[in-house]
Amino acid sequence: MKHVFKTMVTVATSILLATTATDSFAQIPGNLREDSLYIRKNYSKLERLIPMRDGVKLFTSIYVPKDESKKYPIMLDRTPYSVAPYGEDKYKMSLGPSMLFAKEGYIIVYQDVRGKYMSEGEFVAVKPFIPNKTKKTDVDESSDTYDTIEWLLKNLPTNNGKVGTWGISAPGFYTTMTAIEAHPALKAASPQAPVTDWFMGDDRHHNGAFFLMGTFSFLSSYGAPRPEPTTQTAPQFSNFGTPDSYEFYKNIGPIKNINEKILKGENVIWNQMMENESYNEFWKSRTPVPHLKNITPAILTVGGWFDQEDLYGPLKTFAGIEKNSPKTSNFLVMGPWIHGGWSRVKGDVLGNIRFDSDTGPFYRENIELAFFNHHLKGEKDPQLPKAYIFETGSNVWKKYDAWPPKQSQEKNLYFHANGKLSFEAPKATPTSFMEYLSDPSKSVPFTSEIRNVRGADFMYEDQRFAATRPDVLVYESDVLAEDVIISGNVMADLFVSTTGTDADFVVKLIDVYPGDAPNNSPIPGTKMGGFQLMVRGEVMRSKFRKSFSKPEAMVPNKVEEVKFDMQDAAHCFKKGHKIMVQVQSSWFPLVDRNPQKFVNIYKASESDFQKAMHKVYSTPSQPSHVKVRVVK
Repeated sequence: MKHVFKTMVTVATSILLATTATDSFAQIPGNLREDSLYIRKNYSKLERLIPMRDGVKLFTSIYVPKDESKKYPIMLDRTPYSVAPYGEDKYKMSLGPSMLFAKEGYIIVYQDVRGKYMSEGEFVAVKPFIPNKTKKTDVDESSDTYDTIEWLLKNLPTNNGKVGTWGISAPGFYTTMTAIEAHPALKAASPQAPVTDWFMGDDRHHNGAFFLMGTFSFLSSYGAPRPEPTTQTAPQFSNFGTPDSYEFYKNIGPIKNINEKILKGENVIWNQMMENESYNEFWKSRTPVPHLKNITPAILTVGGWFDQEDLYGPLKTFAGIEKNSPKTSNFLVMGPWIHGGWSRVKGDVLGNIRFDSDTGPFYRENIELAFFNHHLKGEKDPQLPKAYIFETGSNVWKKYDAWPPKQSQEKNLYFHANGKLSFEAPKATPTSFMEYLSDPSKSVPFTSEIRNVRGADFMYEDQRFAATRPDVLVYESDVLAEDVIISGNVMADLFVSTTGTDADFVVKLIDVYPGDAPNNSPIPGTKMGGFQLMVRGEVMRSKFRKSFSKPEAMVPNKVEEVKFDMQDAAHCFKKGHKIMVQVQSSWFPLVDRNPQKFVNIYKASESDFQKAMHKVYSTPSQPSHVKVRVVK
């Protein structure tokens, strides 16, 4: 989705670059034309290079209401994705988190972060926070924001002295950083799908497993050298030579070949990925969670249950503030959205799944705008709950005074060696395990589609294509006699053995529709009977089962526990449905191939890749299961 949004921005920018204040807007479609005209009529645009404490200047695009009879709060978005269009006579087609903010009356500011596009300085991806700054050269994203706000307050005469920040994805990370050692004028911040930990769960890795497809595609542009300020975006790799990503990445071979054949060692961020295989200080220093202390602005953290990139970030950011800064006004919103989906679309459908309401407009008006209006304009308190959660399956918004809900209880969904899944623990039986052969040369695909761009469809795609494979174990419950509602963390706890010395384990928690389910898909002709909706799916690289910092080989044929965080979910498995769990050892090319041999995978050769037999155990002493939180 990150790539989809960037494409939309590129198209929009190309239109605007050709559209000055005296040109026709006829080529701009519908609502965008109306919004663009509104902005030009009601806003003036300024472009400034704002000096930081170390002398580096950051390019900043400022939209100020033309009506100078009022004072306005400032909304600031710091981004590595460009503040385009550039030029004071060239305007964005939409302003703020939504156009509601532009029409409400806000000073809206966008800034190219240090080292990106037209800003000076050196870019450092997910730059570490410096807790004890002793000299002017001790700069980070927190200090750059502080200096920016200080300049804006002194140089924009119609500001009311209050500032809010927001951003989605990487800009969500920068938003989180604005709240650490915040400027006193910063009263409210909304990190949305914030990048929070590139090793544990966001974008680049999940539980130590490398997310190959999205990382290569994204970093081919994002990590490209930028020797001097520019308005241009580095081109993204497109020479796949095939419409099939599975074929492309399989033909590349071991992951080291990407640098040898394509990137040639010139992509700094890719090189950092390849040089830091475990959770070392490089990664630990880059997560803001340990620094979320004494947070003074009110925080509205936002995420989507079907976010293909940053589901981890909003959950851990909210939890980190709850733990480390308990006096902060801290709120969580989770809706039925893909990455950034809450910001523009109706949010009533995803693929074949309907949500029975326009969740996007509801969020933008009743939650987001109301939150900022209260904290920045002194308007009525919207009385937001601690956690505003959309429960999929039942398709209702739930309000909780804590997350996870206090009324939820941990329960285990146990695997049974006959393929059954239930809340009853396994008993002693002659058969104690299910097994499958995992072959890296015939990896399980992450989607049934032929595509080169990862997209988000795999997050809500029918999983029957995987269930039929011999290298995917399937555990299925009886037909549910009543609704089963889960809200909170999902954990996989496997007891496994392998003939190799390393392995990946992918666990998918799935809602199986009844055979007579109504054909209510928004996609014409789709039969929903037996549909398998992935509620949550996650991967674990077993070498990190004991420590993400100190990988350890599996002992061949020894039963070991592999336990991992699958992130949170809020879903109602309805009466008449079934609950399913699928277990597999590849998810390609979403995740890179594990050689199933204990090696540094980023330096592995083709000869290191081997077949391995994996067993998943279901006994009273080795009860593989998925832990969920059930709401009664």
